[in-house]
Amino acid sequence: VIDLKFDGVSKKYKIRTNGDSPKRWYARRFAKRSGQMWALRDVSFRVNEGEALGIVGHNGAGKTTILKILAGITTPTTGEITIRGRLAALVEVSSGFHPELTGIENVYLHGAMLGMRRSEIRKKLESIIEFSGVGRYIEVPVKRYSSGMYVRLGFAIAAHLDPDILLLDEVLAVGDAAFQAKCLERIAELRKQNRTIVFISHDLAAVHRLCDRALLLSHGSILSDGPARQVIDEYQQLTFADQGINADQDGERGSPAQFTGISFSSPDPLETIRTGYPMVARLSYKASKDVPDAVFRVSIYWPSGYLCAQLTTETTSGGFMLEPGSGVIDFQCPMVPVVPGLYRIDLTLE
Repeated sequence: VIDLKFDGVSKKYKIRTNGDSPKRWYARRFAKRSGQMWALRDVSFRVNEGEALGIVGHNGAGKTTILKILAGITTPTTGEITIRGRLAALVEVSSGFHPELTGIENVYLHGAMLGMRRSEIRKKLESIIEFSGVGRYIEVPVKRYSSGMYVRLGFAIAAHLDPDILLLDEVLAVGDAAFQAKCLERIAELRKQNRTIVFISHDLAAVHRLCDRALLLSHGSILSDGPARQVIDEYQQLTFADQGINADQDGERGSPAQFTGISFSSPDPLETIRTGYPMVARLSYKASKDVPDAVFRVSIYWPSGYLCAQLTTETTSGGFMLEPGSGVIDFQCPMVPVVPGLYRIDLTLE
């Protein structure tokens, strides 16, 4: 049974600007040159009942546009969509919230917008508040909430709707590790209940863990549609190919040192690496000549390019004298600063 269907869907936005400021004048000239922007071009796919579909791609690829069309926030320019069942969407952090109302008032308002009866909301209210972690701030106007509190409360409401179809856009991007774990656990529960899920996230490990299948979008078109692991690998290859720099290339360019390896481990040989616990990153290298004031850095990125964390040998007095030969550097990290996932590691010597 098919729950969601996209048939030849395209979405076009017109670019319009007004005003005489230099920035707007430039934008107006640009608009005359292009006039329109296609967020989606002839996109077709189907999602079966109980299936979890992940959607990945660079910013601007069209991922959120698909969810906004499914959620009824915007309409397609051409094409046809079919939805079967009760649908709940968490597309934008502040979607459906009134800033002047308190958290509890917004629970009733947003719940009603999602199709929940008042009696249903009242019965689930305590569980929603507990899940969100907002606590005593539930009586505070949401305009005073942080973006993290917004998304936690929004997800808590959507998760308690018990929908046939759940649309999620970057829900795990905001919030601490504990809340992210609760989100993943709730999504896994919905999966066991044979609910249909469409999940957008830069957290490729979460896509791999939760989704049967994935779509890779680029410039509004589908590049790949298949098993989640296969599509994620293709996305990463595409991302890293665009960056096009590696240690071998650095060596060919005459770098005074080459990196020969990087490993991550727990200081306790009986433990594995875990979020919030100590970690050791061991970097091995081979230097061909003296490098005064050398600084090594290990940078940890999401595949999207967002810098999550960085380890460095730099101190207040600068770097150190690097002599020719092979060696290793151990970075002692008192607490792993990232949640479980797939990351890109960049090594640099300055």
